[in-house]
Amino acid sequence: MADTQYILPNDIGVSCLDCREAFRLLSPTERLYAHHLSRAAWYGGLAVLLQTSPEAPYIYALLSRLFRAQDPDQLRQHALAEGLTEEEYQAFLVYAAGVYSNMGNYKSFGDTKFVPNLPKEKLERVILGSKAAQQHPEEVRGLWQTCGELMFSLESRLRHLGLGKEGITTYFSGDCTMEDAKLAQDFLDSQNLSAYNTRLFKEVGQDGQPRYEVRLASVLGAEPALDSEMTSKLKSYTFRGSHFQVTRGDYAPILQKVVEHLEKAKAYAANSHQEQMLAQYIESFTQGSIEAHKRGSRFWIQDKGPIVESYIGFIESYRDPFGSRGEFEGFVAMVNKAMSAKFEWLVASAEQLLKELPWPPAFEKDKFLTPDFTSLDVLTFAGSGIPAGINIPNYDDLRQTEGFKNVSLGNVLAVSYTTQREKLTFLEEDDKDLYIRWKGPSFDVQVGLHELLGHGSGKLFVQDEKGAFNFDQDTVINPETGEQIQSWYRSGETWDSKFSTIASSYEECRAESVGLYLCLNPQVLEIFGFEGADAEDVIYVNWLNMVRAGLLALEFYTPETASWRQAHMQARFVILRVLLEAGEGLVTVTPTTGSDGRPDARVRLDRSKIRSVGKPALERFLRRLQAPKCSFLSTRPRRPASSNPSPSASRRMGPSWKRSSPSWPQLMRGSGRAP
Repeated sequence: MADTQYILPNDIGVSCLDCREAFRLLSPTERLYAHHLSRAAWYGGLAVLLQTSPEAPYIYALLSRLFRAQDPDQLRQHALAEGLTEEEYQAFLVYAAGVYSNMGNYKSFGDTKFVPNLPKEKLERVILGSKAAQQHPEEVRGLWQTCGELMFSLESRLRHLGLGKEGITTYFSGDCTMEDAKLAQDFLDSQNLSAYNTRLFKEVGQDGQPRYEVRLASVLGAEPALDSEMTSKLKSYTFRGSHFQVTRGDYAPILQKVVEHLEKAKAYAANSHQEQMLAQYIESFTQGSIEAHKRGSRFWIQDKGPIVESYIGFIESYRDPFGSRGEFEGFVAMVNKAMSAKFEWLVASAEQLLKELPWPPAFEKDKFLTPDFTSLDVLTFAGSGIPAGINIPNYDDLRQTEGFKNVSLGNVLAVSYTTQREKLTFLEEDDKDLYIRWKGPSFDVQVGLHELLGHGSGKLFVQDEKGAFNFDQDTVINPETGEQIQSWYRSGETWDSKFSTIASSYEECRAESVGLYLCLNPQVLEIFGFEGADAEDVIYVNWLNMVRAGLLALEFYTPETASWRQAHMQARFVILRVLLEAGEGLVTVTPTTGSDGRPDARVRLDRSKIRSVGKPALERFLRRLQAPKCSFLSTRPRRPASSNPSPSASRRMGPSWKRSSPSWPQLMRGSGRAP
């Protein structure tokens, strides 16, 4: 049988996200709007299977065939007759639920493969003897022959998502390396093309030279479209001696269904912002244009406080090994008015709270673009996993000039509050009851701060296509070096494209640190209804939850490749390291032996030192995070070569600084949402 880290346990829970009351309060028109958006999201979510592993679409199709032909009880009777035990059939159901939940056979949180916890031969008998196989014998046998071996395989490279020899990915063809990914990103930047809706395929020509195909997601394929901004991009290029071909039509049948339901949703839109938003999304998915999706996102930002909220497209780049390509995601949700009122108060206080962050004003946007921040109950979430909070859109240029929205998913948070005392690891006994009582309320505070003032803060220093800067080169000083800003982003460059493999972890680390830092502010706690001893308990449990998460994060580290498989968990481990390095007994991790006789650990946080030791440590750390993000270290100096920045300054600002800084743990090698 497989190692336990590659199976889903039979006692794993299934949680229902209750949205009945919120949906009941919708008008008939709003319900139809939500319905068609949901259908668009579900169809689009099928693209995630194609973005995960070669076998994932076939596993999904096989399971769908099985359960359409027989319900679980009928299939159970057949499985037992074929010799499966009750536990083995339960393991099959758990595996199927895992595939549906993660939209593939790799965990959405951790990128680790999971396999069925029963013998392959037994599962084969169940499948080939099923009613589905009787109805469609060639199709079912063909699906099994295609995916059966890969479904169970735990060959070293197949255990995790990754690029080249380090894992499996379908964002790239199997022969692509990290060097190919970097070359392709430079090519895309040179043509002002976004990687968000692309995949990269490589083949070696007859001349022995590599040839690359950049394939855009779209309904249309080779056929031209009148007045399309994308038509001129669809051609061959030579870049640094390599051949590139830009094509489109990836996921075409799936996106055709998405477009059909977005068209239907337009008829029930509440206002012109929603109509124009949907029109641009349709254009984006039809033509393969990220610029059209940006235009749709502008209208989405302007649609303040809708009753039915949604967003759809190639959104988050967590699972691309290079960190630039977006996984398809679509959600539909309805407003939770009670919690939204608290978030509105937090938004109203945001400009004042931003001043509390430990970096100079020049490193913050000139004007805070007041966002929507609502608590929503999820009706539909199509993708590889459901987060607790979201800060979108992820387009840097829109976030800097147009704004963004924050979303807290209330019925997801409600499920996440549930904690069984006997399953609480790493905590001292006298912390467990307090932790259970305040975990939910403290998580509300952390998610709010993480999304609004974590992901929502900060300025990127940019030189636009006309050569103009959005900061004063002569007066802005890097607080880490004491020198003028020596680097910046050029037109078309983004946070993801320049920081690539560490971009997501870095940004999640910054957002989590902002949440911890600002939860100490009495004004914040008052907004969420906490004062006095309750407020102190919320602070303590929020910090305790973070240091515990830092230990839990080690489950997501792969020693063989010295790499992290999950951005949030890498970020939390780094924060744990920062607080440990702060010293003075703030955080201690003590090796011990568990009740099962196996090695264990206990983590303790000295609550009396959170403000005196923890806050200054995070203050220093946040400054060190903020300066490099705002002023990307460019390879092109601002001044003539004779007056380049000193080598010491370059070390402090560049990648070597990240590795050598005592507050930047070595394991940091390697946007936004709160899981």
